[in-house]
Formats: sequence, structure tokens, C-alpha cells
Amino acid sequence: MYIGEAAKKTGLSIKAIRFYEAQGLIEPPARLGRYRVYTTQDLELLLLIKEATELGVALSQLKGVISYRNGKIDWENIKVFLTEIRAQLIEQRTDIERKINSLDACYAQIKS
Repeated sequence: MYIGEAAKKTGLSIKAIRFYEAQGLIEPPARLGRYRVYTTQDLELLLLIKEATELGVALSQLKGVISYRNGKIDWENIKVFLTEIRAQLIEQRTDIERKINSLDACYAQIKS
């Protein structure tokens, strides 16, 4: 599929897709004449990049994680990375809950 269709399917802008390619986050897709032709694998990776950035993951972090083995995305490496991100989010949630409890305690003292 061409870049316009890839943009529609991923919800990314054409500019963003080209940027990710220029940054080395995705391998340059095959071309048909002067047009980029994206595969299902490319779409899966673009969606991963989109979702990860929405979670606050920096593109520089992703660049160090996304790798290819025999022309295919190394999903195991990405899975390990996502597990680490999940652990960080859980830690953040725990910290936020602790802060909320502290605020609630302060509020209760003021109200009394």
C-alpha cells in the first residue's frame, strides 16, 4: 500500500511516517517507481511507534529497541522493552497513589 493508505490505517500523518523513516525507526520501504510501498509489517511497527509515543516513550528509546533479524522485526526484543515500560508505569501509578493518600491525609487534617 502507498503512504497515504498507510497514514489512514495507522492514524499517522504522511509527514510523521516519513519522519520515522528518516530517523531510522522503520526501514525504508520498497518502492514502486517513486512511491513508497508499505507492508503489513511496516503498519504494525508504525502502530507500535504511535502507541508507544502516546505512552510517553521517547523516539530515541524506540530507536534503540527496534531491530530486524533476517529482514523481520525482532518482536521479542520489543516485547522485553514493553515489559520494562509496563513496570515503570506501575511504579508511577504506585507513586501517584501514595501522593494522593498523602493529600487526602492533609485534607482530612485541615477539615477537622
